[in-house]
Amino acid sequence: MKLDDFDFDLPDDLIATRPASPRSSARLLLAEGAAPVRDARVFDLPDILRPGDRLVLNDTRVIPARLTGTRTRRGAQGDSAARIEVTLTEPRPGGLWAALVRPLKKLKAGERVVFSGALSARLEGREGEVALMSFNLAGPDFDAALAEAGAMPLPPYIERRRPADARDREDYQTVWARRPGAVAAPTASLHFDEPLLAALRARGVDFTHVTLHVGAGTFLPVKVEDVTTHRMHAEWGEVSEQAAAEIAATRGAGGRVIPVGTTALRLIETAARETGEIRPFEGDTDIFIYPGFEFRVTDALMTNFHLPKSTLMMLVSALMGRDRMMEIYAHAVAERYRFFSYGDASLLIPAPRDARP
Repeated sequence: MKLDDFDFDLPDDLIATRPASPRSSARLLLAEGAAPVRDARVFDLPDILRPGDRLVLNDTRVIPARLTGTRTRRGAQGDSAARIEVTLTEPRPGGLWAALVRPLKKLKAGERVVFSGALSARLEGREGEVALMSFNLAGPDFDAALAEAGAMPLPPYIERRRPADARDREDYQTVWARRPGAVAAPTASLHFDEPLLAALRARGVDFTHVTLHVGAGTFLPVKVEDVTTHRMHAEWGEVSEQAAAEIAATRGAGGRVIPVGTTALRLIETAARETGEIRPFEGDTDIFIYPGFEFRVTDALMTNFHLPKSTLMMLVSALMGRDRMMEIYAHAVAERYRFFSYGDASLLIPAPRDARP
């Protein structure tokens, strides 16, 4: 299984830099089994889903993890200052944060970077190209200062086209975001708004919340030609006892379990690895899903359109089949669907397990 097997041509002008407004007006490509794909809108979901279906939603909250500050160094010839950009990637034990620092070579261990407001950080050490930073504030004080000083950490393919701004603080956050810790959004969930949630409830669709704190590693490219040798980054997640019980009840009643986004899918499949049945789970997951994977919980997936040669392209190919996904993506490109984090959505429904070859 080669990396080029998951490549496709994507015109640059299909990469979305702003979301649809309202959120649920985004386009939705419906692919069910081998049937011809259908073009719809996200607000059509109540007519597409069935009573008794359960949507699994990632309730992580994106933190404004991108910071710009100044390092001042005193010397015999006077003070010198350097502009330092810090992107937080994950919390570490002892109150430290792992971070990407640019330019890292201009910051020495023990030196402090001062950001706007009351926030500052000190470089405590390095792990290769990753910096370990300690901050002058903790707890709610840190959260408040970060909210004032930080910017939303937009994906690289958006930041190359425009900087983050005030609109992104709302646009790059789900309406049910609750638990701070992500540095990237579960982007399929960005298509939901309160009117759509109300319509789905009225339809008889149920909801379960889980948490996976999406890390910066989600944007890392695959660098090996044999994709089966790729190693995924680890991310922290939790499936509570209540969430596991709700999902198990839906499966027992014959309903479909439909994660919204690949993050929710990866988490619930992690929670079912040990026994084949969904169980409560808390901890790191580095599950890598590619063709040949046996899905134990997932019946369908709502997701955005992904990067060529990405692990997420491999994941959807595992669910639907690689050739089928290439057909789906060819249709999406031809019909000018918008791609990636702020782009349009797809609802991928494989053939029922007992009907698959």
